[in-house]
Amino acid sequence: MYWDQLTSPQIDRLDRRVPVILPMAATEQHGPHLPLATDRLIGEHFCRELNERMPEGILVLPSMSVGCSDHHLDFAGSLSLRHETFIRQATDVLKSVIAHRFARIVLLNSHGGNQGVGQVVLESVGYAHPEVKVMMATWWKVAAEDLTSLNESGPGGIGHAGEFETSLMMLIAPGLVDVSAAQPRANLTTFTWAEADLIRGSGAGVYRRMREMTSNGAFGDPLTGSAEKGRDITDLVVDALAAIVTDFRNG
Repeated sequence: MYWDQLTSPQIDRLDRRVPVILPMAATEQHGPHLPLATDRLIGEHFCRELNERMPEGILVLPSMSVGCSDHHLDFAGSLSLRHETFIRQATDVLKSVIAHRFARIVLLNSHGGNQGVGQVVLESVGYAHPEVKVMMATWWKVAAEDLTSLNESGPGGIGHAGEFETSLMMLIAPGLVDVSAAQPRANLTTFTWAEADLIRGSGAGVYRRMREMTSNGAFGDPLTGSAEKGRDITDLVVDALAAIVTDFRNG
């Protein structure tokens, strides 16, 4: 179910334990081959797939389409919110949801730059509203172990606009993927202990602007992407999300 596609009376008749999902995304460069809307389209794709699987089991809010992307501003087109603005926007939306007495909230994140600030939203809203359960899920983390089996590009290959995001976009919106512009891995190295990608890392990191991480805006290897892999990624992530959300509703 989608929040803004229901009437007010329909919303009012819903079980208040149905998980309400806030997709948190971004509008930012994704290398020379993917559109600025990549993170939003991927997050909404997972919501759509989850909704098809459990049509009465979730309620999806309008996406937060601009996230915290200051580290991408060296590349044309990227938009960003200050952390304070993001926190206020997310918190205000969730306060409205809570005012309507919904008791389960899921922050569904599809942008790396939202992870830290999303945790702040989770903790501040959770503390202020003990009557409500709040959780955050980042798509590449909820199924990280299973996703590793799909990785062909090796360590460092499934970062920003790399193997996995390219595969998902080839499935979701192939007309927006400029396959001819995709380039080989352009990662720039840093400390050995800070090297990571979406599902690998030592737990220690160092701040870098995206221009310091990659010469072309893509971190990873998009040349190993495929729509078939996008379908496999989707199935693994939605399986994990469905189990988490079902348990969250019943807990």
